[in-house]
Amino acid sequence: MSSSKPSATEKGPSGRPYHHGDLRRAILTAALDAIAADGPSGLSLRDLARRAGVSHAAPAHHFKDRAGLLTAIAAEGFGLLATTLRAATDLEEAGVRYVRFAREHPAHFQVMFAPELLRTGDLELTTARALASDALREAVTAVPPEGRGTDPRLAGVAAWSLAHGFATLLLGHNLEDPVGGQDPEEVFRKLARMLFRHPG
Repeated sequence: MSSSKPSATEKGPSGRPYHHGDLRRAILTAALDAIAADGPSGLSLRDLARRAGVSHAAPAHHFKDRAGLLTAIAAEGFGLLATTLRAATDLEEAGVRYVRFAREHPAHFQVMFAPELLRTGDLELTTARALASDALREAVTAVPPEGRGTDPRLAGVAAWSLAHGFATLLLGHNLEDPVGGQDPEEVFRKLARMLFRHPG
């Protein structure tokens, strides 16, 4: 008797099956598209099922509820952020990469910092968040004390506030006048140099 692994299929409204190589990914992608267009507050699992072309039960099967879906998005976002921060050569570059991440992943960015929408104790989320925090902390502590002050923890708060605040204002179209036609990443570099001075 031969056996085969069941494929990831869902039946559409017509009863004809849709095939997805990865249902979970298809739902996440549909959710990210919806959040980028309308924000996370109005997200509904039924609408996501329609967008992804799967049965209305599929999102609940994979994520249980809206909070579970948004938590998965936030965890993925922190994981991506940790990876990009670890590739930075110094604190300034880490800040630039933070801003770039926000610009390239605006839907993730919106959800990651909305704890009221998430299961904040979720292990995957807390692990990914810790990895991103560690990457930023390492970039801060690599700066000599004369360039960041004697308290590395406060320096970390300052660095995060600068990068996060700039990214948030940028995504909200609140910097169009001061930034103008300049490259936002270059503008951020100038701001970072005002705050964290390299000795010598």
